[in-house]
Amino acid sequence: MTRNVNRPILLIALGGNALIRQGERGTCAEQFANLRRPMEQIARLADRYRIIITHGNGPQVGNLLMQQESCPEVPAMPLEILVAQTQGQIGYMIESSLESELLALGGEKRFLVSLISYVQVAEDDPAFRTPTKPIGPCYTAEEAARFPWPMAGTPKGYRRVVASPEPLTVVEKEEIRRLVEMDFIVVCCGGGGIPVTREGRAFHGIDAVIDKDLASACLCLEVGVDILVIATDVPGVATGFGTAAEEFLKHLDADEAGRLLTAGQFPPGSMGPKVEAVLRFVRGGGKRGVICHLDEIEQAVAGTAGTEITGGTP
Repeated sequence: MTRNVNRPILLIALGGNALIRQGERGTCAEQFANLRRPMEQIARLADRYRIIITHGNGPQVGNLLMQQESCPEVPAMPLEILVAQTQGQIGYMIESSLESELLALGGEKRFLVSLISYVQVAEDDPAFRTPTKPIGPCYTAEEAARFPWPMAGTPKGYRRVVASPEPLTVVEKEEIRRLVEMDFIVVCCGGGGIPVTREGRAFHGIDAVIDKDLASACLCLEVGVDILVIATDVPGVATGFGTAAEEFLKHLDADEAGRLLTAGQFPPGSMGPKVEAVLRFVRGGGKRGVICHLDEIEQAVAGTAGTEITGGTP
C-alpha cells in the first residue's frame, strides 16, 4: 500500500516530565515506563499524520550538571554539550519506545530518525543577564538556600535556573522538512535545541538552555506544521493555577490568551512559555494549537481534551 504523504503535519512537544514524573528519581526503568503511554498514542496517530516530536530536557540536563559538579576529577562540559548529550539520550529512548509501539500495531514499516539539532540565538540576548529557565529537581526554600547557583520558585518548588535566550531559527529546518516530506517520523530540537550563535558562516555553542516550547513554535512555522500539541503534566491551561479559584479552560482565542499572559496568569517557568509558543504558532498561520496532559494527546488532537488556542490578531 502506498502511504499518503500529503497527510497533515503534527508536531508533538513532550515535556521533560514525560520521562521523569514528580517524585521519581529518574531511573532508566522509570523513564522508559513513563514513555509508554505517550508513545502508544503517537503510534496510533502515525497513520493519519506526518509527525515531528520535540522534547524537553529540564530534569535530565539538571541531573547531568549535578553529576559533573560532584566529580571534579572529570572535566566539566558546558551547557550546550550537556544539551547535546540529552538529545542523544532522550532521542534514543523516544525512538526505541515508539518503534516498539509501532511494531505492536503491525502495518507498514515506519521510518524514524533522531536528529541532533542546533537552534540559533543572539549573543546579546538579555536573557543571559537574567537566568529564568528551571532545570533539575525541585527543592524546598530551605534546601534551595544552600546552593551557590541561581534558584527560583516554581509552582512545584524551587529549581536551579539558567539563561534561556530567544530561539531565532532552527539550523536544520531544511533537513527536517525533507525528512517529513519523505514520511520519516522525526525526533528533533531536543531540550529546545543546542544553543548556538552565528559568526559569519560558522556556529558556536553558548552556555544556555532554550525553552523547548518556543523552539517548537519556531520550527512549526519554518517547516509548515498544521497542528501543534504541547503535552505536559496538567490537563490544560488554567487561571488561578494552584489556588482555590483554579479554573481549567477548554478554549481561548489568541487575544484573550495574550491578555491573560500579560496579566501574569501563566507563570514564566511553567505554563507561560507554552501559552506564548501556541500564540506565536496560531498568529503565524498555524491551524490549531493545543496544550494538554501527556495521557490525552489523542483526545487533544481530536478536539476533546486540553486547551485549544485559536485565532486572534497577528
